Amino acid sequence: MAEQQASPPTAKLTLFTLTTMVIGSMVGAGVFSLPARFAEQTGVAGALISWVIAGAGMLMLAFVFQSLAVRRPDLDAGVYAYAKAGFGEYVGFFSAFGYWASSCVGNVTYWVLIMSTIGTIWSGLGEGDTALAVILSSVGLWAFFLMIRRGVKEAAAINRIVTVAKVVPILVFVILALVFFDPGVFADNWGGADYAGSLFSQVRGTMLATVFVFLGVEGASVYSRHAKRREDVGRATILGFLSVFAIFASVVIVSYGIMPMSEIAELRQPSMAGVLEEAVGTWGKVFISVGLIVSVLGAYLAWTLMAAEVLFVAAKDDDMPRFLRRANPADVPVPALLMTTILTQVVLVVTAFSDDAFNFALDLTSALSLIPYLLAAAFAVKIGMRSDPLTAGSGGRTSNRELTIAWLAVIYTAFLLYAAGLKFVLVSLIFYAPATILFVMARREQGRRIFSPRELVILAVSVIGAVVGIVALAAGWISL
Repeated sequence: MAEQQASPPTAKLTLFTLTTMVIGSMVGAGVFSLPARFAEQTGVAGALISWVIAGAGMLMLAFVFQSLAVRRPDLDAGVYAYAKAGFGEYVGFFSAFGYWASSCVGNVTYWVLIMSTIGTIWSGLGEGDTALAVILSSVGLWAFFLMIRRGVKEAAAINRIVTVAKVVPILVFVILALVFFDPGVFADNWGGADYAGSLFSQVRGTMLATVFVFLGVEGASVYSRHAKRREDVGRATILGFLSVFAIFASVVIVSYGIMPMSEIAELRQPSMAGVLEEAVGTWGKVFISVGLIVSVLGAYLAWTLMAAEVLFVAAKDDDMPRFLRRANPADVPVPALLMTTILTQVVLVVTAFSDDAFNFALDLTSALSLIPYLLAAAFAVKIGMRSDPLTAGSGGRTSNRELTIAWLAVIYTAFLLYAAGLKFVLVSLIFYAPATILFVMARREQGRRIFSPRELVILAVSVIGAVVGIVALAAGWISL
């Protein structure tokens, strides 16, 4: 019996593999949709400001994850573990569930975009939201489940190959766009004069798109238990972030030099394909479409791995039901992987009924991830303001530089919640509140009191928010 219950050996990952997992997590569906997403909101000036804000803010978050990986090496589950250590088990549970749910919703955007891409030559798939598209996406979803359950090492090896393969067409896009760059068109697109509202409102409108493309910056942190060397976690985070930031900003800015922003805004997703088609002809659209499919499948692999890992570690810490802590001999948490696949399947069906399946899923993914990010940054502030024997460093304290960075990350994520707007906050709470059932199951398994007085207050706020969200949807105040 003891041999049956023994934990399988943990797969060990190198700095290169961890870095490719960070890049693989971030370079997915989002980058291929950036030209139209930005052109719908602002011109060149607004885009540059957006990237400065997003780049600086996400760099602060990347530094936070780097610092926490070094200062608190005892915390092995990244985003979830930081929230729990800083603010209690119930808040940590919400962080774990929100991060996991955002991964599942994000996975839906991948399948929608794949089907929309193929839909340009197969009309039955529409824009990825037809019944046929949902069926084919479901087949692909479960095929990935069967592959991933064979082992983390095997899936990570595939991710390394896919990461290299998918970055190539994006770099080719940037180079070709520079070759065909028209300074006159770029100048006409500078001010965003076609849009009503202030420059601030234009920048605000791009924020959720930037959050979505940077999701995954914490990828190495989530996999810290698999790292050969602990210091590689922070290094992989920074290397991965800097690489994709340069790529993402370049994709948007060079697009403004190819065609008028009003035309970019009207492009079918993936809009990057339409921009390159304008520059070089039909073969450019085909080239980007093939690159997109490879990229999206790689991102889906990375995010599914991370989502299952979060549930698995939360269950090992007794914050999720015990059935989620089981792993097979290949070190894959199969029950957590199955639950991830099931939620992705459910959301895939639901978003097919929305007005714009891709953009809604993209924005909801961003909104769901903001609370876990905010809590991680707040935890970095907390440990920076007091002496803690568990915090590695001089006297158990972080440096003033790290504390300043943590405060900047808190301010940035709080601004993102404001930019998301009340609609996505309420819809996020519709996800969060029912999840408490899992928390109750875990507490009952342990024979513990279900809620403390403080946790009851948090529960009440989440339930009230969820009820308001449901009423708002039913009354038509907000829509999917």
